[in-house]
Amino acid sequence: QVQLVESGGGVVQAGGSLRLSCTASGRTFSTYPMGWFRQAPGKDREFVASINLTGASTYYADSVKGRATISRDNAKNTVYLQMNSLKPEDTAVYYCASGWTTRMDLHSIRYWGQGTQVTVSS
Repeated sequence: QVQLVESGGGVVQAGGSLRLSCTASGRTFSTYPMGWFRQAPGKDREFVASINLTGASTYYADSVKGRATISRDNAKNTVYLQMNSLKPEDTAVYYCASGWTTRMDLHSIRYWGQGTQVTVSS
């Protein structure tokens, strides 16, 4: 069983930045793609970004492309999501995910984190 623990959420003004972190337990972190999803109130959970085993390949949702950067440090069992130029519509609970494939969707997730709230005020 893998545990994913997110941190770094909070309240930020529009135009600001946040860096989310997700640390995984266990020894298999570097053998699986990692990703971030988010869920706003009343909406479905949606893909945000993902990264392959080595960090060489990344994918982003159109809604965050150019404003988000996903990265990973396999030595620290940690994946990061840097979000810049935040907008009120980025407000959501952000979930870390360990996936079976780098191109992730809701059906290709091995494990979920518990989520961290990001609130962007206008």
